[in-house]
Amino acid sequence: MRDTVIVGGGIAGLAAAWRLRHRDILLLEAGERLGGRIRSERRGPHWLNWGGHVYDGNPSSATQRLLADAGFGSRPVPGNLAGLSMNGKLLLSGRVETFPFRVPMSWHDRASLIRAGAKVRLAVARYARLVKRRPGEDEATRQQRVYDFMNDRSFADFIGDLPADAEALFKPTVTRSSAEMDQISAGAGVGYFNLVWNIGAGLSHSINGGPSTLIEGIGAALDEHVQLGAEVVEVVRTSDSVVVRYHQHGREHEVQARCVVLATTASVSHRIGVDLDDNLREALSQVRYGPFVSAAFLTDETEPQAWDDTYAIATPKRSFNVVLNMSNNVHGYAQERAPGSSFMTFSPAGLARQLLQQDDETILETYVDDLDQVLPGFASHLVEAEVARWPEASPYCFPGRAKLQPILTRHDSRVMLAGDYLGTQYTETAVHTGLAAAEAAEHILDSDRRERRTAPVPPSATS
Repeated sequence: MRDTVIVGGGIAGLAAAWRLRHRDILLLEAGERLGGRIRSERRGPHWLNWGGHVYDGNPSSATQRLLADAGFGSRPVPGNLAGLSMNGKLLLSGRVETFPFRVPMSWHDRASLIRAGAKVRLAVARYARLVKRRPGEDEATRQQRVYDFMNDRSFADFIGDLPADAEALFKPTVTRSSAEMDQISAGAGVGYFNLVWNIGAGLSHSINGGPSTLIEGIGAALDEHVQLGAEVVEVVRTSDSVVVRYHQHGREHEVQARCVVLATTASVSHRIGVDLDDNLREALSQVRYGPFVSAAFLTDETEPQAWDDTYAIATPKRSFNVVLNMSNNVHGYAQERAPGSSFMTFSPAGLARQLLQQDDETILETYVDDLDQVLPGFASHLVEAEVARWPEASPYCFPGRAKLQPILTRHDSRVMLAGDYLGTQYTETAVHTGLAAAEAAEHILDSDRRERRTAPVPPSATS
């Protein structure tokens, strides 16, 4: 019997496996690579990226603890963190709150933006205060308070009707959640504006060498404890263990463990956790995900570019809502500018649904055309491009989501949950819940060991 089986090889499952690496563990990943929605590849000094790109830089965060413990590092994204390209105007400096007043648009749109922006600004100030942990408060209490904030209506209901250009400026920030403005809760939408307007205080670090350096490093350390191409079909509890059944290379397998960490999406956990408590399975079935399509690009220019010092450029009314200058992490720390650059485009929610119906070649043609207009001259230096599709990508907080949190985070069995859908801090939530699930597993293992040591010896054993 194994100590623990971890189902899912994304960052949550890897965090759990790393903490439990000295136990008898098995990590089962349905795909042929580890990392889930974290994926990057090195190209000389640069890296191509298709998923998670910035991480929590707080030294006390779960992400930083994992990086330090695993022997990897991160550093702040340098230079200007946010720009805007809209209506033929490229803004690469200044505070993001001033952008609506610096791009061409009608006075009617601008007036609507002023009114809506003032409403969001007041809400962001409230959000920034409530999101801070209070003295003596645990993470679960703080997280519930964040979920409760303005969770009774959608962001679209909160902001009201907007004219076209005003709405276009709001959408790139809110739809990063992979949800539309009428799908995401008002509080979650405000949280995204807090993240953008106060970006230096949140997800502002880049993992040295690209995000997959951490994934590959942990994977290599786990070595024979990882099985790829292993699709779990059922997790069933017994009185003192858990049975995991999975398919791999056309064969059926079964493994028994003292406990299991389900580090999968809520929908997968709902499907395979066949005998989880009914209210927990119902809560899992209600978690919502939105899609995104991303693409990574490598260029070969040798001269400095105007956008070298800008990390993210919002792109309203384009086929993607933001272009990320991944090579800013290289150029911003170099004494001399290295040749080439790397970029990532990100198309969530409705943009993704449109693109998912097209083949990769068509998507890339659309992306390159838009990129050449956002970053003049881009197309003439393109040397590599690749699309990634994520039909079930990011969980988003919808109106009413708050009531699910106490059910999803209650641990009362040998099956623990982990994943970014259990909180509002994206990759930080994934790492935190992965480590927390591993800690819960360790308590079970230690308790089982104590019970075995103190159990009376059957008479037949001494006869």
